[in-house]
Amino acid sequence: MNFHKDHKLLVGTSFLGFLFLSILIAVLPAIQLQQVEPLPSMQPLSVLEREGLRIYVEENCMACHTQQVRNIEMDKAWGNRPSLASDYYFSKVRMDVWRQSPSLLGSERTGPDLTNTGLRQPGKEWHLLHLFNPRTVVKESIMPSYPWLFEIKKTEAVLSSDIKVAVPEEYLPRPGHAVVASEKALALVAYLQSLKQAELPGPAEREFIPSSRKIKTSEDSGDLGLDGQTLYMQNCAACHQSDGSGLTGAFPPLAGSAIVKNDDPSLLIQIILEGFDARTEYGVMQGFGDILSDEEIAAIANHERKSWGNNAKPVSIEEVRNIREYVEQLNQ
Repeated sequence: MNFHKDHKLLVGTSFLGFLFLSILIAVLPAIQLQQVEPLPSMQPLSVLEREGLRIYVEENCMACHTQQVRNIEMDKAWGNRPSLASDYYFSKVRMDVWRQSPSLLGSERTGPDLTNTGLRQPGKEWHLLHLFNPRTVVKESIMPSYPWLFEIKKTEAVLSSDIKVAVPEEYLPRPGHAVVASEKALALVAYLQSLKQAELPGPAEREFIPSSRKIKTSEDSGDLGLDGQTLYMQNCAACHQSDGSGLTGAFPPLAGSAIVKNDDPSLLIQIILEGFDARTEYGVMQGFGDILSDEEIAAIANHERKSWGNNAKPVSIEEVRNIREYVEQLNQ
């Protein structure tokens, strides 16, 4: 048989090979994906969040950001467990007649993985600042700015219904003007805020990824066996900056703060637990009570009270526990 000379046999064999590989690589996995169910704690994307997903794809954010936590040590900073097919259940719906579900996994980590960014950085003000000019909140950032998602208005022309972005004066494009978030920017931020890794149902048989928070330090460090500086960098530095200097017009400084240095740490602990929205000149701070343990909050508070020239007495776990109970009673 002259296989290489029989064009019908050659074409037929190529077609059958193509068909077999297509079924193996594309059709069978697609059928399996149809059987995937969402995790019990997952919620469908809202209309605004789905529009934000569309803009996320439109701006090609997947080129630099992944949404996949791999089962390896270096990925423990991005989530509490490796990603599952169920995590993408609500983003697999077709975007329109012509376009299939977008691929959100990504392959480049030029920027941080976004799997759990809704928990790591839930504040709307931070995301808006970051989109307008990433250097305002992360000085070393190489992420491009997205000014077309914002409108520049004269200060007196800003409406009460406008969402004004607290951009520091040195980053304003023109003096006497304000930066206002567009509907696209707000939708994109809503989608980013929705990215929270769902808890697995039932007790976990084993820890997928060892916790990165419990890093032993010296017993006399005042951080209760936890690395308060690492916890601060993971949870607080994006807004308050690594040196505690804050960001003028957006996030208050912690260096020299009367609240941080107060002999009575109750208000500081309560702010970390509940968040803070009492000063209109600064953005809203989200609470960390549902994210961090009493030990972790005490470690962060101790780092803040001993750094950047601050010198206050250490906070105990018992003090944090008492304030948490008090806050919970108030919210009942």
